[in-house]
Amino acid sequence: MEQRLQPVEADSAENARAGTGSRLRRSIPLMALGLSLALNALLLALWMSDRSGRLPPEWKADPSAAPAAVESDSGPDPEWLLEQVNPGAGFELPAHYGDLGPRMIQAGAIDPDRFVQVYREAGRPLTRDQLTALLSGSDAPLVIDRENGHFLLNFFWALGLVNRNPLLEAGPLMSYSQGDIGRFASTGGWTLGARPATELYSSASILELTPEQHELVERVASQVYRPCCDNHAAFPDCNHGMAMLGLLQLLASQGASERQMLEAAKYANSFWFPQQAMEVAAFFQVTQGLAYKEVAASDAVGRDLFSGTGFNDLHNWLSENGLLQEVPRQGGSCGV
Repeated sequence: MEQRLQPVEADSAENARAGTGSRLRRSIPLMALGLSLALNALLLALWMSDRSGRLPPEWKADPSAAPAAVESDSGPDPEWLLEQVNPGAGFELPAHYGDLGPRMIQAGAIDPDRFVQVYREAGRPLTRDQLTALLSGSDAPLVIDRENGHFLLNFFWALGLVNRNPLLEAGPLMSYSQGDIGRFASTGGWTLGARPATELYSSASILELTPEQHELVERVASQVYRPCCDNHAAFPDCNHGMAMLGLLQLLASQGASERQMLEAAKYANSFWFPQQAMEVAAFFQVTQGLAYKEVAASDAVGRDLFSGTGFNDLHNWLSENGLLQEVPRQGGSCGV
């Protein structure tokens, strides 16, 4: 908990004993009080300036050295940033749906009627391609874009929840469950299955991963954070974490490398958290002259910048340097 610096109070009893002493003696407590207030103001200013020091030193460059993408002193153009993190053509993930949808329906992870109804009632009915992937399966390349980002969030949430995984059976969720695995947003919050989420939890071998692939998933998941909390995807206590875990398992099962998985996580996060990803993109643009596609995935999804605490520090840095602009707000909800 942050502590407030408090000014030192003058000793009133000592003042009373001074009585009708000399003017100098009467002024000493006032001088001491003034010095104390000045000292505390200085300490407070230093303390506040150190707040931005939480960012790694190599990232605290001079924003005045901004490259051409910055159109004004207030930072990069929001539309340019949006195209950086959510490209209009989408981002092709190194995987395909296969028969994932039908298998999850068969396992009870998804009730297709409920799933379709949620999107219809939200005024965003599933497209023909999405219905095909869900109900029949598809060998088409898996592309995440502005239109299907939320569909994939729920689709992979179901996968992460139901697929049998050592991380679910002996990982942080079990350790912190206190005997009630349904107490988390990622478990108790899933209402689109044919059975209760607590029954679905790690209950079916939808994807068959080798021990080496499970280790790869855990290694990558431990590096991928989300700005709604300070937990990584190996501790999937909300829908974004569980969806990321599901996505990483699919990628590993289809032979993706660690580098490919981190890059996929970078863009999945950017479509699921566009507001925050745009601020990360702005930060790297003004400090290092990097376009978002050039930013190392491990930095874009890592704890220093994309955990709840890390992103808050980044956000404050942009604000303090006059680089925070209003950008399109979307996504980020931890519910269905």
